[in-house]
Amino acid sequence: MDRHRRIEPRFARIAACMGDPTRARMLGALLDGARLPAGEIARAASVNPSTASAHLAKLAQEGLVAVEAQGRHRYFRLADADVARALEALATVAERSRPDDKWLRDPYRPLKAARTCYRHLAGELGVRVHDTLVHGGRLVASANGYVATEAGRTWLQRVGIDADAVLRGDRYAFACLDWSERRDHLAGRLATALLDHFMARHWLVREGDSRALTLTPEGRRSLLPQLQG
Repeated sequence: MDRHRRIEPRFARIAACMGDPTRARMLGALLDGARLPAGEIARAASVNPSTASAHLAKLAQEGLVAVEAQGRHRYFRLADADVARALEALATVAERSRPDDKWLRDPYRPLKAARTCYRHLAGELGVRVHDTLVHGGRLVASANGYVATEAGRTWLQRVGIDADAVLRGDRYAFACLDWSERRDHLAGRLATALLDHFMARHWLVREGDSRALTLTPEGRRSLLPQLQG
């Protein structure tokens, strides 16, 4: 055996799996944190069911998607937040070569304004929430991401979130680089709770099957005043 033979990094195999165009479309369809049946994923990837099954099996084998059974039905989702962050990071690198006016065109403009990123809020609005909490002294940096200050707890209670229920454990909030803004938005359990709350209050609504989110008139009245710094 050649002792000088180079060992291929494991990420090369993962990158090759992600890089297949069909599998990339499948991962993109799951990037908002959805749990989808194979048939719906096949339609999103524009392939037939048998082809979709083969690709989903490969993604599951490499630990990129997880399968959940409910009765006779099987649903697929991204394996975890690490996979979502890897996809977002790749998207950020890919966007560096795109023209700056891309985000002024449809269908990109709604995605830039607000969108889901694996169960948390991204885009301009997501960055604004992050900056309100971090630059406003409501979250401070720690070894595990961010921790809430007393001002942060007060802010959460003011917008209607039970701070004690969300701010537990060692890593409930951390930064995630936003691929359209190239700045950080918020990720983690706190970010998921915020997005769920905003949507439950009907401050944000989903745009059909897209990851884009729309700020409602009620959201403008109730949410935007909380994001003034």
